[in-house]
Amino acid sequence: MSDIPLVADYMARDPVTLTPHMEINHAMNVLLDGRLSGAPVVDNQGWLVGVLSKKDCLTAALEASYYRQWGGRVEAYMARDVKTLEAGMDMIAATRAFVDSSFRRFPVMENGELVGQISRADALRAMRDLWS
Repeated sequence: MSDIPLVADYMARDPVTLTPHMEINHAMNVLLDGRLSGAPVVDNQGWLVGVLSKKDCLTAALEASYYRQWGGRVEAYMARDVKTLEAGMDMIAATRAFVDSSFRRFPVMENGELVGQISRADALRAMRDLWS
């Protein structure tokens, strides 16, 4: 099984990150401008504390339409129970994690530190490369 690629081989390194205290409309613009479906949220020390998705931003947008103004911070909308993958995990196991969940991306950790992000497209690319 040593020729099975690892998450580290396909992940995006140094992902765009958001902070809990960032205004939600600013975070939304970061996602839209970067064409990202979501991004990890890290605190001042760089610890992963959540994930914000475009779906979370839609919740904020609905609230903004009701109040007729943007308001709130990322921490009010982000998911706090974050599922992660390890950089050393093989891509078959990572692909299984995507199949078994509705997540479009996972933060990637190594020794407790955020080192990247992997998407469904990355998993599909790995499977194509493995069996081509």
